[in-house]
Amino acid sequence: METPDETRSRLAATHPVGKVGKGQATPSRKQQEALNRRPLVPDDRKLAAKQARGKAAEARERARVGMAAGDEKFLPVRDRGVQKRFVRDFVDARFNVGEFMIPVMFLVILLSVFPDAAVQTYGILGLWAFVIVAVVDSVILGFIVTRKLNAKVGAEKAERVRWYAAMRALQLRVLRLPKPQVKRGRYPA
Repeated sequence: METPDETRSRLAATHPVGKVGKGQATPSRKQQEALNRRPLVPDDRKLAAKQARGKAAEARERARVGMAAGDEKFLPVRDRGVQKRFVRDFVDARFNVGEFMIPVMFLVILLSVFPDAAVQTYGILGLWAFVIVAVVDSVILGFIVTRKLNAKVGAEKAERVRWYAAMRALQLRVLRLPKPQVKRGRYPA
């Protein structure tokens, strides 16, 4: 496959600036098409495939880093916009009970290994109590975020963000994408 530099040098050899200048005959369509012709299949398929994989990996890495940093260009559609950024920052600044859902479930799995039925029962009851507290916390978070967002952008312009806030609040802070951009206690203005 021909690189951009090779194309430039090939065109420069035929035409000094890549175009027909004054005082020269206009090339025929056949000549111009011959200059632009490149093989559909490269000579070295393995090298072309390797280069394509390298470019794709580089693009994926740029997108991953951009998404983790919260760059709007790399975010999925559901995470884009000023309102979603406000909700992310608000949730990340707050202590959320749901963040500890995964560790609590892991603890219940460990408790279920114990041979004593009472330990297993208390573990399951504790898990259900924790789930109820996390759901109540998420509902309260939804009301608070909606109220703050309505005050910031107006009720007619505010998006529905309760579910978005709840799902972010139920994730471990270190596993959230985009990564938290604010420290705890630093609520957005």
